[in-house]
Amino acid sequence: MFFYDPTYILVILGFLFATIASTGVQSAFRKYSEVKSYRRYTGADAARKILDDNGLYNIRVEHISGNLSDHYDPTANVIRLSDSTYASDSVAAIGVAAHEAGHAVQHAVGYVPIKVRNAIVPVVNICSTLSMPLFIIGLLLGAAGLANIGIILFSGALVFQLVTLPVEFDASRRALKILNTSAMLDEEELRGAKKVLRAAAMTYVAAVLSSALQLLRLIMLNNSRNRD
Repeated sequence: MFFYDPTYILVILGFLFATIASTGVQSAFRKYSEVKSYRRYTGADAARKILDDNGLYNIRVEHISGNLSDHYDPTANVIRLSDSTYASDSVAAIGVAAHEAGHAVQHAVGYVPIKVRNAIVPVVNICSTLSMPLFIIGLLLGAAGLANIGIILFSGALVFQLVTLPVEFDASRRALKILNTSAMLDEEELRGAKKVLRAAAMTYVAAVLSSALQLLRLIMLNNSRNRD
């Protein structure tokens, strides 16, 4: 049966990658949430200072509920920091807030990968919505062409994740550089922030690996059905 095929091991591997990465970032954030910064900057303070130092006075810093739900919204010109980040003066909170401010700086300087990522978002949304339904319908009906379209659309979503990698790594690089040059964190604290951001980056790597394994599974399933 379709839902009990041997290729399901690829899904399990993808799940394991994602789980390990998620556990890693939770562990790193929890550890360095207990380490208070010497200069007592909060996450909100750090984000605001980075924005102001780069002339981005029009971008607001707001508090939202949740844990590690921090993000930069370029359409609303706002950085939203979660409960665990906004008012916390921990090394972890400052690192995460600086990372989101790094995204704002990327937009301001016209960083090419983030422009590409934003440009393909509408297409990716369509790909993500239609890929699996088209693939499953094509597979069940024996319509190889329809299944192939589903695979191609799924590949588009994977491309988006690949483009996201340099965006996230660069935002962390910018964040760490700014935290160092602005002396918001000392050398030891900076190492802690780096560990948190590196662990966070691994979640994006895991997402790419998981999607790549899923794509391989779809191709294998389609080829197997065509041979039958």
